[in-house]
Amino acid sequence: MAAGELEGGKPLNGLLNALAQDTFHGHPGITEELLRSQLYPEVPPEEFRPFLAKMRGILKSIASADMDFNQLEAFLTAQTKKQGGITSDQAAVISKFWKSHKTKIRESLMNQSRWNSGLRGLSWRVDGKSQSRHSAQIHTPVAIIELELGKYGQVYHAHSLPALHLLTLVFLLASDLSHHFKPY
Repeated sequence: MAAGELEGGKPLNGLLNALAQDTFHGHPGITEELLRSQLYPEVPPEEFRPFLAKMRGILKSIASADMDFNQLEAFLTAQTKKQGGITSDQAAVISKFWKSHKTKIRESLMNQSRWNSGLRGLSWRVDGKSQSRHSAQIHTPVAIIELELGKYGQVYHAHSLPALHLLTLVFLLASDLSHHFKPY
């Protein structure tokens, strides 16, 4: 493969965008064959595969280290001096890409690193029981707490409430608090 075939800024920028979409933003389905046929059609698959792996590795290294621009320049300079590394033109494209996509990639990685749903809302009230199987429990104060749970980064609208996890916890208050609540 001629060195110039993998030098172009536009194809490399497109490749980095596709790798970011696939790796960091949760848009799978971007295949090696699709990338090669759309961005580097003249490059045979056996030569494109190592180039793709190299670019994916570089992008993951930059993102996982959350490199600032000084670290990025030092890293890319080292990559250009390494045998089998990248060219200075490729380093320039990668640097420009990172400068414009760093914030979005970092936010995506932060959202992916959260394990569970988060608390999106909380409401509570205290009710007096008006019915019960046992007459001793009537007029017993009950605290009702509603916790609204949702994934970080997801926006819920009122019409999609079934998708929202609404957890209701009911706690019976101790009988010593019952003197605070008088029946009507």
